[in-house]
Amino acid sequence: MALALAVCAGPAGAQLIEKLPEEMQGVGIDDKSRSQIPLDLRFRDENGKAITLAEVFSGDRPVLLSLNYSDCPMLCGLQLNGLFDTLTELKAWTPGREFDVVSVSVDPLETTLRAKQTEQKYLERYGRTGAAEGVRFLTGNQENIRALADAIGFRYKYVPDTREYSHSAAEIVVTPKGVVSRYLYGVAYDPQTVRLSLVEAADGKIGSPLDQIILFCFHYDETKGRYGPVARRVMSAGAGVMIFAMCVGLMPYWLRRPSKNSLPKDAPSSNLAKPQAASHDAAEREPIEVA
Repeated sequence: MALALAVCAGPAGAQLIEKLPEEMQGVGIDDKSRSQIPLDLRFRDENGKAITLAEVFSGDRPVLLSLNYSDCPMLCGLQLNGLFDTLTELKAWTPGREFDVVSVSVDPLETTLRAKQTEQKYLERYGRTGAAEGVRFLTGNQENIRALADAIGFRYKYVPDTREYSHSAAEIVVTPKGVVSRYLYGVAYDPQTVRLSLVEAADGKIGSPLDQIILFCFHYDETKGRYGPVARRVMSAGAGVMIFAMCVGLMPYWLRRPSKNSLPKDAPSSNLAKPQAASHDAAEREPIEVA
């Protein structure tokens, strides 16, 4: 199952398809960023309640979405372990408050009881009070699972010989209204990348002003799976900061500098003008002697 990670590596992964075992053929992830997830699809949550995806993507919070299944022998566990370990590093953010976490089982035979057990396992691993409000493990029928997988570009297949599902690993960052925003591939996730991806998906409705500045200066690098600096934006931001600093530094000088209208009436420049005028008048009145 770990070989599935090679399939989602882009063009390089495509060249390896012929070398993959048969059960991995056709498995991978297609980037469907900016695609709308069908919100009318119906599932059951870990408590057995029937819900639609419209109730999950209610317009309030961005969502970290993944397709897994509870009886996966390895890859799903690695992915979910990596996700919740990363979330523990987001100290000020908690599912159900700033974002939600949703895992949908690709196994149509998985029961809500099994999904509940998986939910409890990861809530205990996470250990954050109140997180249960924002963590969901959904189950559904084959038709709705497949429709969701197609919408987000998640290609998987059932392997009869092992009774397992062959699939890749990725967290899909989705906007509060159910639009695919970004893919975070693999089983380990950089905390800052997760945070900025959620800020970006929420269109600035969550996060700090510093997060917005970082997003302006940094761009997501698909090849590295994280945000990297954009030189032009960094230079623009740096120039803006420099101009602001100069204005702040010169402000006291501008405030203390006297204006022309504020000069006193008896200023030296006024006193010098009067004697000159007087001597000129005296010269005009003095008689001229003729030899």
